[in-house]
Amino acid sequence: MKIFSKKTLVALACISPLIKISAQETLPLLKDGKAPQSHEELWQGFDPRKEALDVEVLKEWEEDGVVMKVLRYRIGIFKGKKAMMLAVYGYPKRATNRVTKAAKKLPGLVQIHGGGQYAHYKTVLTNAKRGYATISISWAGRMVAPDYTVNPNVVKLFWDGKTDDPAYKLTTDWGALDGYHAPSRNGKDAFPSLPVADWTLDAVQSPRNSSWFLATIGARRALTFLENQPQVDGNKLGVYGHSMGGKLTVLTAGSDSRVKAAVPSCGGISDQYNRLPLHQNTVGDAPYLKSISAPTMFLSPANDFHGHINDLPMATSALKTDDWRVVCNPHMNHQDAASGEVGTQLWFDEHLKGTFKVPATPASELKLDTVDNVPVFSVTPDGSKKIVAVDIYYTQQGVEGGDGKLHLNRIYRYWHHANARARVSGNTWTAKLPISDNEKALWAYAAVHYELETPVSGVGYYYGDYTAETFNVSSLIKLVKPGELKAAGIQATLKPSLVIEPFVGDWKKNFFRYRDAHFEYRTNKLYSPLWKAPEGASIAIDLRSEKANKCVIGIDGYAAELAHPGGGEWKTFTFNLADFKDANNHPIKSWEGIKQLRLTAAEHLHTGKGKDRTTRLVGSKWKGKEPQFRNLRWVVAVSKER
Repeated sequence: MKIFSKKTLVALACISPLIKISAQETLPLLKDGKAPQSHEELWQGFDPRKEALDVEVLKEWEEDGVVMKVLRYRIGIFKGKKAMMLAVYGYPKRATNRVTKAAKKLPGLVQIHGGGQYAHYKTVLTNAKRGYATISISWAGRMVAPDYTVNPNVVKLFWDGKTDDPAYKLTTDWGALDGYHAPSRNGKDAFPSLPVADWTLDAVQSPRNSSWFLATIGARRALTFLENQPQVDGNKLGVYGHSMGGKLTVLTAGSDSRVKAAVPSCGGISDQYNRLPLHQNTVGDAPYLKSISAPTMFLSPANDFHGHINDLPMATSALKTDDWRVVCNPHMNHQDAASGEVGTQLWFDEHLKGTFKVPATPASELKLDTVDNVPVFSVTPDGSKKIVAVDIYYTQQGVEGGDGKLHLNRIYRYWHHANARARVSGNTWTAKLPISDNEKALWAYAAVHYELETPVSGVGYYYGDYTAETFNVSSLIKLVKPGELKAAGIQATLKPSLVIEPFVGDWKKNFFRYRDAHFEYRTNKLYSPLWKAPEGASIAIDLRSEKANKCVIGIDGYAAELAHPGGGEWKTFTFNLADFKDANNHPIKSWEGIKQLRLTAAEHLHTGKGKDRTTRLVGSKWKGKEPQFRNLRWVVAVSKER
């Protein structure tokens, strides 16, 4: 293992700001003081290959046959000061043992973290084991690597120049500018706005003052870094990222033709609510989507707050390529199941390695002209791989075209699962979509789950390990506008019910879970008017457990315990408002406005932040087989329960 000494790191930190930089500025001066007004104007005069990279290797080690490096490379020179990007880079060691000129080089990946996240060695290490060279860039200055973790406190030490502090480490240095986030160095977020300050590039309102622009320059320079590595095939480069990293993936792929495959997750499709036209025309999603010619897969969980499933038809139609896919798992917000996360690996395997073929986007149709006046959704998937399941989901909770203000609705709207049946002949599945209101809009889509011949392991959105045995290819969402259902003669047949979930048939399709460490079932049914709590109601559930156990029923930030004596008998549990308490043991005040219900073995409830943060453990580790549930329901009077 090779790592710079403390003395060397301090010397590097001191040298950079003192050297008089004779090189030209990375970006040209504004012409006549006028800011760029379009995507094309913004990138005129920038050549990501022109400048030296000035690579500094801060640490080098080997792990599981992978060569790993923490390093910095030059982003550019802005207002006379050098900007350097912290990153972690890695590749399989065997790539250094090529002895013939005919030996194939590795495809290269740029991984871009999201807001509040870190560049992370795990994604680099895991990708290397699958045959990729990867650079994970730290545009916000944070990183996780063995003996080289940079958290916000360490970033501040760097800002303040406290080189004598034992925790001090070199990190991303934006020089005269501020491309940081969560927090930004100057206390003002330059992502949604185009500020003018002494720490911005231009003295007028300009997209070159946007941190989106700066971070994209950093990502494009990472592509240049990969091109310059002897292990990497510069003609096989991909980029991917989550959340803000998803948007940066779109900005990078939409401004750099070297990108041959892109996978944005939870971002890059919904930046359409900024009221500033200059932002929209220069660093908004739309002009970049229109410039992407690389094959692109959008990972977009159906309840994501940042990348809205409703915007996928617009995003895919804007691309310059017809080679795209969408992956939409229901109910999930800014996280995903393994069947969704694995799409990143499979997409790059197809387009950069040629070792996999992702099935085509399933064709779908939403039909209103039906005999029984109930909408019918049909989907015809690509049958080139073994289909495990075809799931059809629909909702009436939403607004046509999306709405930047309906934050909670996007996160908690409930997706009904429709039982799809395959036709006797052909490869088409159909399902009826009974609705509750024929004057509201209707959205529907299908998720087709395919079997993986060999399970694929990877590192997910928040660097958690996963292993996928199936993968999801989804259809684009279909929309029936308000008024069209009634005009077509569609009848409302779904009625409100006190029974929230009977736990029969495919009941797990009405729930979701993020991880499989222990049993966990979440549902957004409580957010739907169909299962609204009556005034004065209690909530009840039947549970059966082989062994004595405690588990949790949670509603939003509140929870109650269920203590089962074991023995395999059914036991009824009934709870009032006062039984659901938060981390401070304060009870829930009303059923009005509740959103999500959880059934899980144990969880930590949290309130507050920093010094005011309070945590309380509810439930315990489950023993034996998972419990069985029956009849989750509202009851008006506890005395009526048996």
